[in-house]
Amino acid sequence: MTDLFEFKNNNETNNAAPPKSNVPEFSVGDLALSLKRTLEENFGHVRVRGELSRVSIAGSGHMYTSLKDDQALIDAVCWKGVLNRLSVRPEEGLEVIVTGKISSYPKSSKYQLVIESMELAGEGALLKMLEERKKKLAAEGLFDQGRKKRLPFVPNVIGVVTSPTGAVIRDILHRLQDRFPRHVIVWPVLVQGTGAAEQVARAIEGFDSLPDNGPITKPDLIIVARGGGSLEDLMPFNEEIVARAIATCKTPIISAVGHETDTTLADYAADYRAPTPTAAAEVAVPHRRDLMAQILDDKKRLLNGLNRLLNESRHKLEAQGARLGDPSRLLENKVQNTDFLGQKLEQVFKNFIQTKDAQLQRTAARITHPRHQIDQANQRLQNWSDQLLKTRTRLTEKKLDQLNSYARLLDSLSYEKILKRGYVVVRDTNDKPISDPNAISDAQDLQLEFADNKRVHVQSQ
Repeated sequence: MTDLFEFKNNNETNNAAPPKSNVPEFSVGDLALSLKRTLEENFGHVRVRGELSRVSIAGSGHMYTSLKDDQALIDAVCWKGVLNRLSVRPEEGLEVIVTGKISSYPKSSKYQLVIESMELAGEGALLKMLEERKKKLAAEGLFDQGRKKRLPFVPNVIGVVTSPTGAVIRDILHRLQDRFPRHVIVWPVLVQGTGAAEQVARAIEGFDSLPDNGPITKPDLIIVARGGGSLEDLMPFNEEIVARAIATCKTPIISAVGHETDTTLADYAADYRAPTPTAAAEVAVPHRRDLMAQILDDKKRLLNGLNRLLNESRHKLEAQGARLGDPSRLLENKVQNTDFLGQKLEQVFKNFIQTKDAQLQRTAARITHPRHQIDQANQRLQNWSDQLLKTRTRLTEKKLDQLNSYARLLDSLSYEKILKRGYVVVRDTNDKPISDPNAISDAQDLQLEFADNKRVHVQSQ
């Protein structure tokens, strides 16, 4: 009976319709959106501590990263507008505390943390980040001593990059006024908070790029300064953009950030690190009182040196004079030597004159008397003159004979002889002879020339 009953029940089950479920039915999209709303409603504001991993900035400006610890990993996203306002620059391996909301990305069935703010997870993490950044910049040579520039002894113009409303600028101006007043140009910037690092870097680059002869005088020295504060407050001066701007600046820079115990990357990159802004002003210019004291001391030392040199020279001169002996005795010997040499020179000169006189006598005996030479030259000149006169006369007579011959020939060929034989010369009104009858027109006036230079004017009819 039992077996039969069970059999009947099985048959009834197989033949009956399946029971309906009370579980709601969702589409994939609806379920994904429902999960998204649930996450955002229950985790709309959370603070999460972790280490940044896989930091990536997309071309759109949005940042995609992950937060991890030793137990889990959460994807995170930071939109472009929020990323630009973060007080911390996200870097790989940085331990941070982020505030935001949990949301999901329906297309990949993943949940993620939407970051709204970010802060460093304690001073230790910040120091670790700064140490790594310091090593990176040092490896690039930004802190090398060989890059450091020498500060000017007395700069004419000093540029100051700092807040215009703080006590720092007043301390600097006051100390400069006390020590050595200089022309100061202030470039106002934020010294903490969002955008402070960019403003400081732009100010340094702006000072360095001023033209030498522009409307604003280019500073000979730049002071980058701010007062003391916490490590987070000094972070703008630990940013790479500031350190690189200082390292590449051609104008010498003094870094005076924080108190004496504070050290920033700007201090390492600068040409000189001052412990305080007031100390920066003291380093920038010497004290007038010290300069005057130095000048007076140098003057005193110079005079003492000159007096010492004169005394030493006087002593040396006296010692050398003592070794020379009595000058009169030295002169006596020199006078005697001079007399001896004078007598010897006189005798030599006499012998020289006698020798030259004898040579002159022998030479004169061989030379003809100049008067006789003149007479001979006059005789030769007279002979040449007679010969020249005869030649001239002969040539003149020859040329006259030739000239007379040419005159007779010319006279025989003269047109005037032809005119005497009955010919006429026809000329135009310009007294130009006409040789071609075809050149005469009917309306042309003519002139007829006869013998004995008689001329008749013929007018046209």
